[in-house]
Amino acid sequence: MTERLEADTLVDGRYRVLYRLGSGGMADVYCAEDQQLGRKVALKILYRRFAADEEFVERFRREASSAAGLQHPNVVAVYDRGAFDGTYYIAMEYLEGRSLKQVIHEESPMDPTLAIDYTLQVLKAARFAHSRGIIHRDLKPQNVIVDSEGRAKVTDFGIARAGASDMTQTGSIMGTAQYLSPEQAQGHAVGPTSDIYSVGIILYELLTGRVPFDGESAVTIALKQVGEAPVPPSQFNTMVTPELEQVTLIALNKNPGDRYQDDDQFIAALEQAKRNLPAPGTYTNSYLAVAPAGEAYTQATQPPYPPEEDPADKRKWWLWGGLAALIVAAIVLAIVLAGGDSAKQVKVPNAVGLTESAAQKALEAEGFSTDTKEQKSNKKVGTVLAQDPEADTKSDEGSTVTLTVSSGPGKVAVPDVTGLGQNAAETALTDAGFKVKITNATSDTVPAKHVISTSPKAGTQLPPGSVVEEVVSEGKAEVAVPNVVGSTVEDARSQLQAKGFGVETTQEVSDQDPGTVLSQSPGGGATAKPGATVNLVVAKASDEVPVPDVTGDDEGSATNELEAAGFSVKVTEEDVDTPTQDGIVQSQTPSGGKAKKGSQVTILVGRTGEVPTTPTTPDDTGGTGGAGAGGGAG
Repeated sequence: MTERLEADTLVDGRYRVLYRLGSGGMADVYCAEDQQLGRKVALKILYRRFAADEEFVERFRREASSAAGLQHPNVVAVYDRGAFDGTYYIAMEYLEGRSLKQVIHEESPMDPTLAIDYTLQVLKAARFAHSRGIIHRDLKPQNVIVDSEGRAKVTDFGIARAGASDMTQTGSIMGTAQYLSPEQAQGHAVGPTSDIYSVGIILYELLTGRVPFDGESAVTIALKQVGEAPVPPSQFNTMVTPELEQVTLIALNKNPGDRYQDDDQFIAALEQAKRNLPAPGTYTNSYLAVAPAGEAYTQATQPPYPPEEDPADKRKWWLWGGLAALIVAAIVLAIVLAGGDSAKQVKVPNAVGLTESAAQKALEAEGFSTDTKEQKSNKKVGTVLAQDPEADTKSDEGSTVTLTVSSGPGKVAVPDVTGLGQNAAETALTDAGFKVKITNATSDTVPAKHVISTSPKAGTQLPPGSVVEEVVSEGKAEVAVPNVVGSTVEDARSQLQAKGFGVETTQEVSDQDPGTVLSQSPGGGATAKPGATVNLVVAKASDEVPVPDVTGDDEGSATNELEAAGFSVKVTEEDVDTPTQDGIVQSQTPSGGKAKKGSQVTILVGRTGEVPTTPTTPDDTGGTGGAGAGGGAG
């Protein structure tokens, strides 16, 4: 088997692959049809390189079984798991929609009300799992599906433990290090507060359109997660209130004990912040809740201060502080030994998101000079995309800050989506930055709901935002249905199947020859798609025969005649006065007409009573007994 499955592949004798939805760090995901229940499922097929790791597979099985018990409106249901052709799969609920990552890409920075709504749905899913002892361990926008009505569902509960256990073994979390908690990044034990940290990252990204910590490698990002403070989100989105900013930064505290301790606390704080959001356009952000790296953001209304630490925490930060002090001392010593005079160090302001001219003014006001380079981007022309040195670092006064500025969107090649399912193709085109227009056409070769072609064709260079027409197959064109009424059923079947139709028959009693087609649906001359079924009504002989009239026959003759005609006979009797009617059939039921062979005919046979005979006996006198009596009387 190749790593990627073809359409119509039957997985584990049950799931028929329809089309590929996408892939992730651990698996390919397909839309498939459950042949037993007749529903679509999302089928996640584990990559072979993971299937060879027995420990990994055992975690995969165990955690998938746990996740199958999670039934919640904000959790993607897990239906089934199993093995297939040397690897393993999970069958999950199939959802039409976008990932939350796509939503962020298209709509952020986001209105705080909407950002809170999405975050609350993710938190409710996490709360439900946490109450059952399940930690997600890999919460990120890519693992949240949003439908057309804004409902969010979290997926991959249970398999994240298998996939995010070791950053160095498989590299499978390279794309998710931006959402790992500090304790995960250091390989420490995780709990519900680790998921809370990840949800805090998601909230930050919804509000700002960026993650708080990024870098060129997972290790670089992990180090930032452990030791670097996030830039307050209000610096990127002025609609973020101080209260909402405080909530976000509490969730992002480095020490798990300084975060919200359960999902209910986080939910309550978000709901309170949502109630206190000002009407659009009425709020100016005047306070930024900033705490140094290693200090905790608290839920107090005043600027946050670090909470009282226990001795173990103090020792930990003393070690980190001592190490930092040694590094600084080494740098200072190097400068002294070199005999140079150190320039004044100035904090570099944040210019990302500003226009080029505004960024230059802000930097020049702090004593920096600027240099500019352009980069194609979907951001507005002249918007600062990045800066070097980065914001909040220190650099020599008078040094140069290089600004990367948007030159506007460049052109993007139309991806080749020919043969993909309609939904998968539309996702590929929108991910590439295009708008999609759907048209339909018939095709003799491309299955229904799969892409025949695009216009412009694949490979054409277009500006992002351009419309790409996706031509989707309706299946084969309709053809005329032959008129087969009056034909024998064998000839009719042959004609219809030659046109690609299926045939079903029902029988009806008729005076016409058995096997003759009496009617058809669709009728002759109508059009239908090849593969459609034509229903035929076919003549059959009657299974009823005439009932002989045996009234007036003797019982034996009547019985023989009825049985010869195929009927069973039941005899009943009635008294008659005439001896000639003794043993003669008086009536029958049914009395005539037709009836099914084998059915019963009841005949009523007449019976007369016996006539007693009085014997004549001679008496002793030679006369009859009667005469003797008479003589005596005389």
